[in-house]
Amino acid sequence: VFCWFWWENIWMPINCTWADFVDRDGLVFPKPHQLYATIPYAFVLLIIRFFSERYIAIPLAKALGIKNVRRVKPQPNPVLESYFRECSKHPSQSEIQGLAKKCNCTVVIVEKWFRRRRNLEIPTVLRKFQEKPWFYDIWQTWVGYPFQTLLPSQYWYYMAEIGFYWSLLFTLGIDIRRKDFMAHVVHHLAAIGLMSGSWCGNYVRLGTLVIFVHDTADFWLEAAKMFNYAHWEKTCNVLFIIFSVVFFITRMIVFPFWILRATLYQPTYYSTTPVIAYFLFNGMLLTLQGLHIYWGYLIFKILKRFVFLKVRNFVSLKRYMKYQTNANTSNRFTWSLIVFLTFQVRISGRDL
Repeated sequence: VFCWFWWENIWMPINCTWADFVDRDGLVFPKPHQLYATIPYAFVLLIIRFFSERYIAIPLAKALGIKNVRRVKPQPNPVLESYFRECSKHPSQSEIQGLAKKCNCTVVIVEKWFRRRRNLEIPTVLRKFQEKPWFYDIWQTWVGYPFQTLLPSQYWYYMAEIGFYWSLLFTLGIDIRRKDFMAHVVHHLAAIGLMSGSWCGNYVRLGTLVIFVHDTADFWLEAAKMFNYAHWEKTCNVLFIIFSVVFFITRMIVFPFWILRATLYQPTYYSTTPVIAYFLFNGMLLTLQGLHIYWGYLIFKILKRFVFLKVRNFVSLKRYMKYQTNANTSNRFTWSLIVFLTFQVRISGRDL
């Protein structure tokens, strides 16, 4: 299996062997064994994350006015705890009645216990706050392939990115579990597989572009989350709109029509017999694009709700102002009529 996995015909064009990638004459090539360094880098990032959360994120959250809400813990009950963990967090009414009889307590107490126990599973706002020349000409990514030398900046970029995704996988069990949990698992595994495979096959130029395209939008979303937890609504809205624009440009336009075009179409100009890695990597890239479409749909729903709410508020405000204007006009007309009639009465009185 090991020999089959590293078979040259899987990774590189015909008439190329691993011996061709030995460093020589000042030329440096990526080597598969260098990927072992990403594991210790991942633990280094975990240590950095631990200290940054404790000594940077928490003080910053307090400075922004984010408070850690203390939730009431339910009374220890082994029967209810076992049912909560193994059966259901939302028992039906009949199940609650059965548990009440089993624990020799009232239905209200069991309902209150489950409600408090579920609240402990919900992360606090503070917890959420703690919780990322060929460069311009896409055709140049294949010039000189597979004998493209490795730049120091590319080495460290790859090591940092792969180590970062390893650290995310290591902490999936203790991080906040969100609705798109499985999508994140698939994304992290596909990202590690893509980066590691592109490193081994010396597709580093294209791999760098893929990583850069994905990194461009992420930090805008994280910044929007931070200000959302701090209740800075206007700042959060502006950052989320920026994130949405950058996301749709990079993930829905640049990635499919620029990056995927370079991986699916352009290799046919340099080789008439695509290697197995061609189908493997493009399959993972298409999987990523499928995730982009899924996340783009979720973002579009949020934007639609946001815009609809703003438009509805604007229309309501416009109607209110129109009503006030009409009311003021009516009031002015009424007072003018009263003044006019009073004046006429006074004139008539003098005439009499």
